[in-house]
Amino acid sequence: MLYNTDILTDKLENYVKNIVFDLSPNSLFEPISYTLSLGGKRIRPLLTLMSANLFKDIIDDAIKPAIGIEIFHNFTLLHDDLMDDSDVRRGKAAVHKKWNANTAILSGDAMLIESYKYISSVTPAHLPQTIELFSNTAMDVCRGQQYDMDFEERPDVTELEYLDMIRLKTAVLLACSLKIGAILADAPSEDANHLYDFGINIGLAFQIKDDLLDVYGDSVTFGKNIGDDIVNNKKTFLLIKALELADESQKRNLLGLISETKFNNQEKIEAVKNIYNELNLKEISEEVINNYYLSALNALNKVKVEDSRKKELASLAQNLMYREK
Repeated sequence: MLYNTDILTDKLENYVKNIVFDLSPNSLFEPISYTLSLGGKRIRPLLTLMSANLFKDIIDDAIKPAIGIEIFHNFTLLHDDLMDDSDVRRGKAAVHKKWNANTAILSGDAMLIESYKYISSVTPAHLPQTIELFSNTAMDVCRGQQYDMDFEERPDVTELEYLDMIRLKTAVLLACSLKIGAILADAPSEDANHLYDFGINIGLAFQIKDDLLDVYGDSVTFGKNIGDDIVNNKKTFLLIKALELADESQKRNLLGLISETKFNNQEKIEAVKNIYNELNLKEISEEVINNYYLSALNALNKVKVEDSRKKELASLAQNLMYREK
């Protein structure tokens, strides 16, 4: 059976809703349940199931590993919110705000451990390759997060450095999700690699879209405060392109805004956004996003299964590119 995204998403949501942590103390596991209950798009586990479904009609064996990837992803968000001191995640209080920083750290650690339990549920034949891929990916995500933090202290981050950072921090997990699905479905290695490339390109486009929405999105739809990246001086695609394209006056103003230690958040956001508008960065970013999207479709076209089986993945990719949250 070839599933559509709605059916697969329902499968995932039902599974997540029924996850019960019956260990103590409750203070460790309640933040985990809270984090998973916040929803989200479930893109990564969905990609795992969709990838497996390209090659097999029965994909039950892929559900637990897919959930493991989702738990891992939410662990990274929990710690990311703490590092960025973000107030909100998916429209609700971030864990370190609802509880405290120490709880966020420890509950996040527990989520990482839990994700490995789910990933390890694959068959013995698939275990070595799956664990190696997932472990390498997990390390890449940590590397990307460290680069992200390091970049906050550097005024000279290049576009290429930034793209490599988001490849590690965001894109590799999407690519890993797809490749694990292909591995579990016993797909040819060439097809698994094409799906990995598809995931990398979608991931790069996805993160640049996220950067764009942080400036030009709607806070209610987006699920977090607009302008958080600007307030926190995070190196985003827009900021790096702005520093590259700005004239002397614009660059001086931008660097001045970045270096300020006391400021009104909304005034800073508006001032930076005005510079972005002067430089047409919304349009430039959208063009880059579209180029990665086209590269992703090219990789998907190389996967040797019937086009009819790839329609759902292509449609999902399109929705991600034109999302508003």
